[in-house]
Amino acid sequence: MALPRIEPIIPARRKEPFDHPEWLFDVKYDGFRALCFLEQWRGHFVSRNGKPLNRFTALADELAEVLEVDEAVIDGEVIVADDSGRPQFYDLLRGRRTPVYVAFDLLWRDGVDLRPLPLSERRAALRGLLTKGSPDPVISEAVSVEGRGCELFELMCANDLEGIVAKRLSDPLRLICLGIWRSQPASR
Repeated sequence: MALPRIEPIIPARRKEPFDHPEWLFDVKYDGFRALCFLEQWRGHFVSRNGKPLNRFTALADELAEVLEVDEAVIDGEVIVADDSGRPQFYDLLRGRRTPVYVAFDLLWRDGVDLRPLPLSERRAALRGLLTKGSPDPVISEAVSVEGRGCELFELMCANDLEGIVAKRLSDPLRLICLGIWRSQPASR
């Protein structure tokens, strides 16, 4: 079966963080937003603008090898981290470190379109997929908290990180996604 054409949601900008028990708040990583298409032990990344990210094909193929799935579409971000674990965008651009993939959402798996499901169910499915994979650090789930956006945003600011992304746990894909940045985000 051919994988569907899927486009990532681009967060709408919000100026102030907020707390709400029905929302999930992800760390905003400083990398390249990318959908990862896995199929028949091969993988490829597509940017949020629909362009192939061919420079990361080796990483996508590695993900296809370590995850126990026939086909999948995962939403996430390709990053590199320094020795302390902080994302380093310029090192990613210059190819100075080995890239890894941070997964936000599982959108499709083995012929099943997961986009209509609530985010909470898609994230649970993502965690199930990642725990079956290799302990190799080529992929991880995004760092998230439920309900406490202000606290996470303050932590990001205190550590000079980019910001947070907010998504309602009960929403299917395509409803609301809010980005809260310390400054104007770069267009990547």
